[in-house]
Amino acid sequence: MADPASHGKHERDIEQALIALKKGTQLIKYSRKGKPKFCPFRISTDEATLIWYSHGEERILTLSSVSRIIPGQRTAVFRRYLRPEKDYLSFSLLYNNGERSLDLICKDKAEAEVWFAGLKALISAGQQHSRRTRSDIPDLNKNDDFIQDGRPSAATLDFASNIARSRASIEWNSCESPLNSPSSDVVSVHPNMQLRTSSGDGIRFSVSSTPSCSSGGSGPDDIELLGDIYVWGEVLCDGILPDGSVNPIPSKTDVLTPKSLESDVVLDVHQIACGVRHVALVTRQGEVFTWGEDSGGRLGHGIDKDFSHPHLVEFLAVTNVDYVACGEYHTCAVSTSGDLFTWGDGTHNAGLLGHGTDVSHWIPKRVAGPLEGLQVLSVACGTWHSALATSNGKLFTFGDGTYGVLGHGDRKSISYPKEVQALSGLKTTKVACGVWHTAAIVEVVGQSGSNVSSKKLFTWGDGDKHRLGHGSKEAYLVPTCVSSLIDYNFHQLACGHTLTVALTTSGHVFTMGATVYGQLGNPSSDGKVPCLVQDKLVGEFVEEIACGAYHVAVLTSRSEVYTWGKGANGRLGHGDKEDRKYPTLVEALKDRHVKNIYCGSNFTSSICIHKWVSGADQSVCSGCRQAFGFTRKRHNCYNCGLVHCHACSSRKALKAALAPTPGKPHRVKYLKQKCDMQDLELKNLHRNAKQAASLAKEEASKCRVAREIVKSIAEQSMSLLKYKKKGCKTA
Repeated sequence: MADPASHGKHERDIEQALIALKKGTQLIKYSRKGKPKFCPFRISTDEATLIWYSHGEERILTLSSVSRIIPGQRTAVFRRYLRPEKDYLSFSLLYNNGERSLDLICKDKAEAEVWFAGLKALISAGQQHSRRTRSDIPDLNKNDDFIQDGRPSAATLDFASNIARSRASIEWNSCESPLNSPSSDVVSVHPNMQLRTSSGDGIRFSVSSTPSCSSGGSGPDDIELLGDIYVWGEVLCDGILPDGSVNPIPSKTDVLTPKSLESDVVLDVHQIACGVRHVALVTRQGEVFTWGEDSGGRLGHGIDKDFSHPHLVEFLAVTNVDYVACGEYHTCAVSTSGDLFTWGDGTHNAGLLGHGTDVSHWIPKRVAGPLEGLQVLSVACGTWHSALATSNGKLFTFGDGTYGVLGHGDRKSISYPKEVQALSGLKTTKVACGVWHTAAIVEVVGQSGSNVSSKKLFTWGDGDKHRLGHGSKEAYLVPTCVSSLIDYNFHQLACGHTLTVALTTSGHVFTMGATVYGQLGNPSSDGKVPCLVQDKLVGEFVEEIACGAYHVAVLTSRSEVYTWGKGANGRLGHGDKEDRKYPTLVEALKDRHVKNIYCGSNFTSSICIHKWVSGADQSVCSGCRQAFGFTRKRHNCYNCGLVHCHACSSRKALKAALAPTPGKPHRVKYLKQKCDMQDLELKNLHRNAKQAASLAKEEASKCRVAREIVKSIAEQSMSLLKYKKKGCKTA
């Protein structure tokens, strides 16, 4: 990769590692007494202390007191239960001038590299901050507690080389962190704050927007900036082969309830966009990640390969991106400088990518021409067209012009961005694209020279199914204000296939369009004119809306998610595939703080504020979310360390990541795909066994009949022989 692409890479790696450490994870902790055990660990938000939960209370170690971090199992504590096969996953923190150590084992190589790199950065920064001298740091070569057989462990050297080669490699001397130096090193804390419940494993993100005011300012341990992404509906995931290995070709599966998006990548998400069969996100560092089906190059990686997990769009590595949007066949991105980039399959329709041709682009390409000198703020993608709003309030559209969807007063297609003249002089703030219609929020200045402006809803394009809200099925070739909603100001909007959803500044939701699948959220409405969605939303303030092909999701001010419409593929998140005609609460997200929601064509996603995995509150199973009790016992998964009920951890593995005893089966979290495959194999084996038993029984039955026949013949023969002998004697 070019040098500019790697500029600032070590700063990004430091930030990513610290995000992972603040999110926390389950590690195996060694002690001077007793056996190794699971403990949840994390770094405080001020990066000054390492926090873990043990023996019913929270404990901390001030990082300024740590003199050194060493890889491998080289301390006396480790030697009590030496695990050579996990040496490369182990490390120790030396404190109290090297007299004490905190000894930990990670579950895999990636986690070990992140924790080692992140802690080393903080310790190095702390040493620079406190101006420690070299004499304060113990020499490992003079301490036989850290020597195995008179020499350093070979696995230790290998671990260090792995760290140097990994993405977590960091120029430690360039790292600075504001660390404090309290007098006590390790203390126990009985927190008075309300402890957060376990939220399970998930892709590690940081929400870049302002922390929610509901946090109430929880002090230095507040982690409101960290979040997890959850997805449900039709999702592309890793397939499982019959031998239990991962299939390199991702497969589609229906996820009926919100599930954390698993990934080894540590990201800091700013915004997400969902298409029909792919997803894109932009990080706070301005990087773009995409995953899903690549067909036609819509993922932007330059290769025809599907990805089930976020994958960096390297061709945008030198560009800071602020916003992304996904259509069915293409993807758009807006840089912080206001440039528009597009990529994907351009052969379906001339002008879909805005470059003036029908050529496909497998990597992002900047859109020039009419946009030169203008700053693009946001972009929306439909199936066959795109629309964008600039910083000066102008609206541009390009792509297929059927039904007048571009708003230029005709049905012509445009292969490059063209300003919508009907809105000239007005300021467009938001725009959304359906398949054959478009909607926008436009600021309209008041009459009689007043400077007071109001934000009105404009729609145009195909009017079939009354999706435009104008009370007719006619097509509108230019943007037209929805007159029935003239008294409302609007904040956000979204478009489905035959649906338009609009959110007012007062937190009310209006829908218009077809009544199929209950997508209007109001069964009493015929969809001919905009209707207010009420029922469970009465008294709720809706902050955000999202719309798929035939379903809607809204986020309230109480951080609750309601969905309705088509339920196929489990896209509504209620644990089934049934349609919903009314707004229905997504119960699986009820105990989580949802920050944002997004809808794809047949799936949904959300960003949830991360919850610290503390041993203090593990009252429900991390898998099925059922409460523990007398009959539902707690069990740790020896892959992730979280607590699960018997049903969710009934499977056992010989080589679990966190197995304390080698060669012995340990409980692991129930993996549905793999276990379903195993269940299918067991069913096949059972069926074959039954068939074999049936055949054996049949053969045995035949043999038994044969034996009885032989026996009968023998008896008859003996009887005849006796009769003959008796007859001979009589004669």
